[in-house]
Formats: sequence, C-alpha cells, structure tokens
Amino acid sequence: MLAANLASDLDAWVRLPALHDTEGLADAEPETMCFRPYHLPAHLADHARRRWLRIDATWPWAEAFTTCWQRLTALPAVT
Repeated sequence: MLAANLASDLDAWVRLPALHDTEGLADAEPETMCFRPYHLPAHLADHARRRWLRIDATWPWAEAFTTCWQRLTALPAVT
C-alpha cells in the first residue's frame, strides 16, 4: 500500500510542474500516464558529467516528454 501511495504521489508531482499545459496529460488517469509518457522508446546516457536523452522523434509523445524532462531538470536541487 505504501508503494502504491508513493507511486501516486510521484505521478501527481510530475504532472503538476511539468505537464500542466500539455493537452491530454494534464489531468490524465494513471493508466494513461503509464502508456503514454512512461513507456517510451528512449535511451538515457551519462557522459562527461552530462545526461543525454536520446528519444525517437517519431514517437507521438516525444515533444511532451522532452518538455517534461526540460522542466524537471531545470528545477533547483534540494539542499
């Protein structure tokens, strides 16, 4: 039960700052979020102290995910 609550909170936290203006994802159900932005054809690589996200441009939700990624990585670090 704790894991389900944590997953729900994380899902809501991602949607609030990062997907608030994305059509179809701002108020999406958890199942929709699971099949749209969370299952993506991408590769995350670390190189030279930088993270590189390589995502297939033909994927229908590529722009929404990259916008979400940019917004979340721009947040200040927790101290």
